[in-house]
Amino acid sequence: MAIRRSSALVGALALALALTGCGASEAGTDKDGKAETRVFKADNGKITIPADPQRVVATGYAVPALIEADAPLVGISSWKRGVPMMDDETLARYKKLTKVAGEQAAETNYEAIAEADPDLIVIGVPAPVLGDIDVKRLESIAPVVAIGPTVPSAWRELSHKQSDAAGALKRFDAVKAEYEAKAETLSEKYKDVLPQLKMGHVGAYGEVAKGTFHREFSGSWGPNIVEDMGATYYGEVKEPGPGSASVSEYPSIEEIPDSLGDADALTYSVNADGSVPESVQYVMDSPLWKNLPAVKAGKTFPIRYTEAATYGQAKQTLDAAAKAFAPLLDQ
Repeated sequence: MAIRRSSALVGALALALALTGCGASEAGTDKDGKAETRVFKADNGKITIPADPQRVVATGYAVPALIEADAPLVGISSWKRGVPMMDDETLARYKKLTKVAGEQAAETNYEAIAEADPDLIVIGVPAPVLGDIDVKRLESIAPVVAIGPTVPSAWRELSHKQSDAAGALKRFDAVKAEYEAKAETLSEKYKDVLPQLKMGHVGAYGEVAKGTFHREFSGSWGPNIVEDMGATYYGEVKEPGPGSASVSEYPSIEEIPDSLGDADALTYSVNADGSVPESVQYVMDSPLWKNLPAVKAGKTFPIRYTEAATYGQAKQTLDAAAKAFAPLLDQ
């Protein structure tokens, strides 16, 4: 392993010297004028990266995005939370790829990354978590671009940037087009029912022990994909914070009537197998929930795959939502 690591570091040093020779130019070119490098704007600054990466390591949210985009991956972090949303082909590739990091950013295996000998490293973790990673050490191996999540609905832009950095936009664009076509078809199908409903969503991140539930608004995990097929979610966070805190909040269970009482219809997050998470069941067991107008009217709808963070995954969310909303077409 020591010999392999040395070769990787020598390669990284050679690349660093080559990039230094590019100076402040936007791209480096070979003797035939073909771009060898380019400058990419990431969370960690403007980074000079290969114009056509051949060996990519991905972590965090970049893992499902780059597997789906068919990027030239040689190593990934573990991403167990996304396994239930992977199709057979994606799951097979995920299992086959070498794992160079765990579920948490602090579980990064720097020796394993050096052993993979990447020419680009794409880190897909939130900016606050970036501090758990020794970026300087990674930069001694290969150029590093950090492209992490912000608000839940930003997965569209983030997966595009991650795929762009990895030189994998062709497949990305194809899957995106499939998603948009499906969303347009469903939007047309439900145009006479969904837009007319004022909707609310109960997410899966409430804490039963604290007596709170997860109220999600437009742009959050539960609503954002359903909104692409015409649903309208009302309200806003009372005390907005950064990231997801700008589109979701955690009221006490006693606040159910005030938070959701004006809804014509309610959606709620369920697990990939359709089972109800404990945090959501806690809400549904409350007499306050059962007395809501939308609940009494029978307009409550379970939504699977609300944590989708790629266009391929989001196609499954659309299918699940369409199935859940089907009774509306008969009313």
